Amino acid sequence: MSALVPLAKRPRPVELTIDGATVRVPEGSTILDACRTLGISVPTLCYLGTLHPVNVCRVCVVEVQDARVLVPACSRAVEPGMVVKTDSERVRHSRKMVLEFLASSVDLSTTADVERWLGEYGCRPARYGPPAPPAAAGARDAAQPGRHQEPDPEFAATVAQPVKVDNDLYIRDYGKCILCYKCVEACGTDHQNTFAIAVAGRGFDARISTELAVPLPDSACVYCGNCIAVCPTGALMFKSEHDRRAAGQWNEAAQRQVDTICPYCGVGCTLTLHIQDDEIVKVTSPYDHDITRGNLCIKGRFGWRYVTNRDGSETAAETNGGG
Repeated sequence: MSALVPLAKRPRPVELTIDGATVRVPEGSTILDACRTLGISVPTLCYLGTLHPVNVCRVCVVEVQDARVLVPACSRAVEPGMVVKTDSERVRHSRKMVLEFLASSVDLSTTADVERWLGEYGCRPARYGPPAPPAAAGARDAAQPGRHQEPDPEFAATVAQPVKVDNDLYIRDYGKCILCYKCVEACGTDHQNTFAIAVAGRGFDARISTELAVPLPDSACVYCGNCIAVCPTGALMFKSEHDRRAAGQWNEAAQRQVDTICPYCGVGCTLTLHIQDDEIVKVTSPYDHDITRGNLCIKGRFGWRYVTNRDGSETAAETNGGG
């Protein structure tokens, strides 16, 4: 007689109060989960449901009764009887400061929702002064921990620097990087396990870097593009999108999205084709898809050039070993 298979224990419901409303969510849920159950909007930048939360952007902080400090809603687990405020004066002031610091030092022009948040929280990043001139190419990569230059009080310190274009597939514009760690997590243990990038430096000199700051073609990067898929600011971007934006030809309002199945192997990854002017301009994959969870390989992410390259020339993906 075969042994009985134990059934998984259903999580107990936890009841808490958020902004005066009572909500019941399964044990193990986060405050952010509970807020979304109630339809309460909480801003997030470093959070993504397919990645482990790293709690670095601090825009999702909320106030918990009797807690000494504000807590990140994206990772703090709910507790029975917890009383949470998501829009108190203390919370709004904290979010305002975080957003002002980011907007005064980082190019947020391609970050979704930030303009709305800046207005909602009354942010004035310009009060920190005009932005400092961009760093020379490679200057931030060469910064050494513990050796900081005294900042110029006439300017707001920024991470502005030239865009890194060292391959035909995607660009790295670290002037838009907020150090959310999403790309590092996706390249590391959460998804790809390639470990081609990590955080280098300390303090304001901290930045995302390849090993020894080598160009991508000389690094461990396998060009899966999963870092692009999770980047919230456009710091990592398809070169096709970057070039169209530079030429003033990128128009998301005119784009349509079509789902199809990747033709390269039998795994069955779902591809979402972003189409503008009857051309594929980039490819993504749904985060909620059981097979991909938003992830693809070089062929699925970049191997679509043959559809538009009618002259039979070699595609970038083929050049990089994906053909």
